[in-house]
Amino acid sequence: MTTAPEETKAPAVRKAAPVLPDRAARRAERRLRKLSEQDTVPYGMRPTRAGRIARGALLTVAALVTVFPFYAMVVLSLKPSAAVDFPGSLLPWPLTGEAYDTVMGAQDVPRWLLNTLMYSVVSVVGVLLLASLAGYAFAKKRFPGREAMFWSFLSMVMVPYHVTMIPTFAMIAKLGGVDTYWGLIVPTLANAQAVFLMRQFIQGLPDELFEAARLDGCSEWQIFYRIVLPLLKPILATLGVFVFLWHWNDFLWPLVIGQSTDMRTLTVGIASLQQQNVPLNVVLSGSVIAFVPIFAAYMVGQRYFTEGVTASGIKG
Repeated sequence: MTTAPEETKAPAVRKAAPVLPDRAARRAERRLRKLSEQDTVPYGMRPTRAGRIARGALLTVAALVTVFPFYAMVVLSLKPSAAVDFPGSLLPWPLTGEAYDTVMGAQDVPRWLLNTLMYSVVSVVGVLLLASLAGYAFAKKRFPGREAMFWSFLSMVMVPYHVTMIPTFAMIAKLGGVDTYWGLIVPTLANAQAVFLMRQFIQGLPDELFEAARLDGCSEWQIFYRIVLPLLKPILATLGVFVFLWHWNDFLWPLVIGQSTDMRTLTVGIASLQQQNVPLNVVLSGSVIAFVPIFAAYMVGQRYFTEGVTASGIKG
């Protein structure tokens, strides 16, 4: 009686574990990296160990000094309505949110917040749009008087803002723009610094891009929308954050143009609270509410800053 041959099983194939460099190899690699980095620094300028420790300590102290006012503002805004006693009031207990309830429950604060958002967001969109269009025209278009017009517009930077505020207010008042959104927003849209940055950035773009687009049959609007705007994203994001911060913190022009309580912005409204007998924690809670949006805008846009600076160095 013949028996069937037993099936032979193939030995399992073991995956080879990745070979990791040992500690000596890793230390040697780090040492070589440090040596390569030190080659770019003159020997006399290389920091010593004591210098690095002192620099770290100095930066730590500077960071604490910078953060302390914000810490004090947040902690004092969460304290009960009582007299401020230093340094006991800076301790993070006891905490309460009654001041925020008072601020958000007030009739005027939501209106001030809406006015500030309207003023900041619409101004950012308008400034970026007008600055990018003007920058493209001054950088890549040829027309009589281009240079004279550009430098005349740029000379506005040398004129103090307070000198032009009174004539601007008189003109807006004659047009009926007092206590209106358009009277608050329109005079801030002509930003000479933004036009200058856009013009310098677009001027460094290669002319071959625009010539190829015209050969493909693109109109000037298509060139601007499909070529210029995508390349402007880093500088638009960076400039947008700065313009947003400037308009959100603006005080003088909203104070002059918004003469009624309903047209005040947060900065003007919080300043008016300080003239009344309002508790300190209520005033600081309003300051915290005004600070959170600009801090969030900065955190969102900070990664574009380096990209915008490096991208501005593109040459044709």
